[in-house]
Amino acid sequence: MSRRRDLERIELALRETATVLSSFFRSDLKVERKEGGDPVTEADRAANEVLMRLLPSDGDGWLSEETVDDPARLRARRVWIVDPLDGTREFVTGIPEWSVSIGLVEDGVPVAGGICNPATGQTVLGAPGHGVTLNGMPVTTAPRAALDGAHVLASRSEVKRGEWERFREAPFRVEACGSVAFKLARVAAGLADATWTLVPKHEWDVAAGVALVLAAGGKVWLPTGGAPSFNRPSPKLPGLIATSAALADAASEFLAAEAGAARS
Repeated sequence: MSRRRDLERIELALRETATVLSSFFRSDLKVERKEGGDPVTEADRAANEVLMRLLPSDGDGWLSEETVDDPARLRARRVWIVDPLDGTREFVTGIPEWSVSIGLVEDGVPVAGGICNPATGQTVLGAPGHGVTLNGMPVTTAPRAALDGAHVLASRSEVKRGEWERFREAPFRVEACGSVAFKLARVAAGLADATWTLVPKHEWDVAAGVALVLAAGGKVWLPTGGAPSFNRPSPKLPGLIATSAALADAASEFLAAEAGAARS
């Protein structure tokens, strides 16, 4: 299957899922709690059904936050890694910081992605070698090369817990934002300079965003060093850092120094 065909399939799935989710947004949803305390609603499940119907072809693997994990995915070369509704807390409370996240990986490498935030009307779509678009217009990561004045996106939950207090005197501007997928999409589209997580993330949280940042010319790495790989038996990453290519060296040096200071 050609990559263009993959992108067309992602775009269709995003559009149809966005329509379903928009019918639930700001409605009186019953919120349940998964094991571990994360919220889930009928909107999450409805979105998952749409994605399962539209995305996998014969032989494709499947990994979704809202589907019981099937180890058969580990034998598949192509795997769809999706979060039908990333940012359920924001969705339930009416904050427009949630998204549909669709990533496609081949042999563990992200090769295409799409992230749509229906509340803001933004769809970011792309694949390494094919570039990235925001609502159909070509975009790239931002050109900023220094952290001074940089626009860094932080997890709304992490900020609320006080975990970003360590960056109070940092030279960059921090914006709290829900949905890690949406944050990665904004970096890929050049709407922010960087984002990173201070806690582990599941593959479905970030697979699409990693594909987009790389396709837009940005850099992505783990806090432990090296590039993330996907479709692993335990689909959880220790965290993630994503920046424009220009900012990568400065961000890496800053975060390494900050980690060293925290250990001392």
